[in-house]
Amino acid sequence: MKTMTCRQFGGPCDLEHRGETADDVIKAQDQHLKDAEKSGDTTHLAARKDMKGRWMHPKKSMGWYREMKQTFADLPES
Repeated sequence: MKTMTCRQFGGPCDLEHRGETADDVIKAQDQHLKDAEKSGDTTHLAARKDMKGRWMHPKKSMGWYREMKQTFADLPES
């Protein structure tokens, strides 16, 4: 199990996401941003816009995805 924060994904807070794989924590971050948007949290809007843009242009976002997977791989087990 490894942990990444919202801030490590480019977000504004230190909420921790835990998962067995990079995809687990990426999905948790996506859900966190959706929930923040729904609750009216404007501090997360830029990060949410970036995330939505990545999902809409998957080929273009592969660099970000590879970087997040590498960051996750480099983390110690927690």
